[in-house]
Amino acid sequence: MKVTRLFITLIVFIVAAGTLMGSGGGTAIGGFRSILPPLLAILLALISREVILALLGGIWLGASYLADGHVGLGLLRTLDHHLVNSLADSDHAFILLFSLTLGGMVGIIGASGGAAGIVKKVGRWAKSPRSGQISCWAMGLLIFFDDYANTLVVGNTFRPLTDKLRISREKLSFIVDATAAPVASIALISTWIGFEVGLIADGLVPSGALSDSTEAYGLFIQTIPYRFYPLFMLLLVFMIGFWNRDFGPMLTAERRCRTTGQVLREGAAPLGGTEELDTTRVSVTEQSWLWGIIPVLTVIIATLAGLYFEGKASLGAEAEDAAIYTIISSANSFAVLMWAAFMGSVTAGLLATWGAKLSVAATVRAFVDGIKAMTAAAIVLILAWAIGGICRDLKTADYVVEISQGILAPQFIPAVTFVISAVIAFATGTSWGTLSILMPIIAPIAYIFPIESGLSAGVSQGIMVSSVGAVLAGSVFGDHSSPISDTTIMSSMASGADHIDHVRTQIPYALLAGAAALVFGYIPAGFGVSPWISLLVGGFAVVLTLRFVGKKVE
Repeated sequence: MKVTRLFITLIVFIVAAGTLMGSGGGTAIGGFRSILPPLLAILLALISREVILALLGGIWLGASYLADGHVGLGLLRTLDHHLVNSLADSDHAFILLFSLTLGGMVGIIGASGGAAGIVKKVGRWAKSPRSGQISCWAMGLLIFFDDYANTLVVGNTFRPLTDKLRISREKLSFIVDATAAPVASIALISTWIGFEVGLIADGLVPSGALSDSTEAYGLFIQTIPYRFYPLFMLLLVFMIGFWNRDFGPMLTAERRCRTTGQVLREGAAPLGGTEELDTTRVSVTEQSWLWGIIPVLTVIIATLAGLYFEGKASLGAEAEDAAIYTIISSANSFAVLMWAAFMGSVTAGLLATWGAKLSVAATVRAFVDGIKAMTAAAIVLILAWAIGGICRDLKTADYVVEISQGILAPQFIPAVTFVISAVIAFATGTSWGTLSILMPIIAPIAYIFPIESGLSAGVSQGIMVSSVGAVLAGSVFGDHSSPISDTTIMSSMASGADHIDHVRTQIPYALLAGAAALVFGYIPAGFGVSPWISLLVGGFAVVLTLRFVGKKVE
């Protein structure tokens, strides 16, 4: 079966390369071919389940386009330019180091009995798949300040517990992914907020919709009821756990795990080497849970404190009169996460040697083993960033926007915006990149077009606010569904799930929440319907669909 999939992968890539070589040459910047590299990577990943090979194929194809159609030169540029540049980006380096360091911390927690202790402690309350899923969902809501920290902390902390409760790795990675960006993007204080508020100000202050940038935060608050996708997704995750119902590939995965105890399907290739991370090397006692929970709390507290103090240092004298969200958004969040991961690792090491009586040599070995377990995920992250760079060079997003022009009737601006935002984020694997591209385009259009079309002030305001919300929510939807998204990859990594299995089982749920957001949210919003009515009706539709389409796992 593996050989067959590899042959399919190679054949599809050869066909794509043949199309390229027969195109007449010339550097292909923009146009239809700009969407082929990410499309090829996504299709190959879903067909072959070989995500590394799929990403390499997409990068190679894009690099060949950028090399005037020379496939050989494209392969060389894949190696010496695109992969190197994805690592040379300082933000990417921070994320990679943060992830590897946190992996080392988890390795120590596992070796010291901390992971087993948490399972034992939380297991006193979470004794069933229902309570286990709801506990994981609640933990995801609590770590609201950053999506990267959310995925790595929640996934690694709850994996031993969900394994014990016979909750599949596919379900764990879904819960982790669905409570990361959807929560961080709407939180009133998070590492996202400064970026979002800044883009809103840049898009609306020049057009006259806002008098100055200080009003952008108020508009951000107004968009929260219009973030239909993340709100519906959070509701859906809770109801799935509460009712213990699933549908689609997730139902198959959950029934397999409940009946056989296999948290992974046969032949699955998890991104994280969880056996090394969860191996306990000392006796588990009543205090063991402290060796696991204290490092996690250290990471959370260090992140919050770091964002505040680093933000104040960055603002200097301006920090005295600045709002808390301004201070936090001014911090270098990647540096803060790196500091927090290091402090958590040191704390875990001290507790392992002092409390669990693990030798220093064994503690260091556990830290290194934890880093080793993240190797495959680190490779996938680097490749995902590289194909994101390819998409920028080929102007993939610009092409999607270009072909969408002319269909933006005033009342349908929010709906079309949501779809475009989702498509760009899905194809490029980045929500922030999508926001950077779309917000400066959509925000002025959503403000000016309805007014020029003679719509009432109330409807025009609703279209503008809902369109801004549609950009923000659509980018989360597309990023959440994309197999080349860094947060999707990190969710698979932290949960010890097969990446493609995570994507396949998650997409039906993402499509349900996305369809509800479009039909019951953004289309009515363009005609002046209150977002609170849309939330009520759309939420009811999501719950009703789960009730009648979903089936009991047991």
